[in-house]
Amino acid sequence: MSSVSQRPASPPPVWIDILLTALAPAIWGSTYIVASELLPPDRPYTAALIRTLPAGLLLVAFMRRWPARGEWLRLLVLAGLNIALFQGLLFIAAYRLPGGLAAVVGAIQPLLVIGLTWAIDQRRPVQLVVWASVLGVVGMAVLLLSPSTHWEPVGIAAALGGAACMAVGNYLTRRWRSDLPVFALTGWQLLLGGLMLAPVALAVDAPLPHLSTVQISAYAYLSIAGALISYALWFRGLARLPQVAVSSLGLLSPLTAVILGWALLGQSLTGLSLLGLLIVLGSVLAVQWGSSRPA
Repeated sequence: MSSVSQRPASPPPVWIDILLTALAPAIWGSTYIVASELLPPDRPYTAALIRTLPAGLLLVAFMRRWPARGEWLRLLVLAGLNIALFQGLLFIAAYRLPGGLAAVVGAIQPLLVIGLTWAIDQRRPVQLVVWASVLGVVGMAVLLLSPSTHWEPVGIAAALGGAACMAVGNYLTRRWRSDLPVFALTGWQLLLGGLMLAPVALAVDAPLPHLSTVQISAYAYLSIAGALISYALWFRGLARLPQVAVSSLGLLSPLTAVILGWALLGQSLTGLSLLGLLIVLGSVLAVQWGSSRPA
């Protein structure tokens, strides 16, 4: 056998990992249009349940990998933070705040990850990454806020709580290295998080009406693309890329929602909005570049 055939395959370039991870928030950005235009109204927790539980069951059944005995508590914590609490707080914020304000508050997530890494791991962040993350919040505000924005306290608290849950969940996912393959890790988090959401959906939301073919297809899209594929790509990125770099990619979710709203729903984009869009994109690129450099 030749020496060439014995050479191990080289790892994919970092930009491939970045692009694959970026697909997750891009898919999540389509959730607004799917939920507002295609799903039965006023059933947010039911949508979150259908989004997560079937995808988790499918992945767990396909992978057939059980966590080690010592991993169960960690999996429960991660499922609660990344799936159940985050989804619940996300929908509370979505119903109480304008979408723009919710997105701006959620944009602080990279800064929270920077703070966790600095405080717990004693790893001083690169200044470019810090300022680029701040710029992302500013760009999101320019893109989405207006003078008439209503600052509702409960909604603000829910948005902050959701961003904090996702930041801590992302940090712990990277810190608690699991022996499970990424699809099995994704499946167990979706399954456990969906089980946590089930009693809330049954208690709070009205029963589903008779569903049309379009509505069934919309729920299937949210589960397969919006949970199974996107969360697998997200957790894969957390295992391969710096945590702050992955968190900054989350800004692509509201960006995608704005672009889809303009393209499909005829929503307007002013010159100031375009400036904010470019600022956010520049922030994401700067964080990706700065995160690859030593502190």
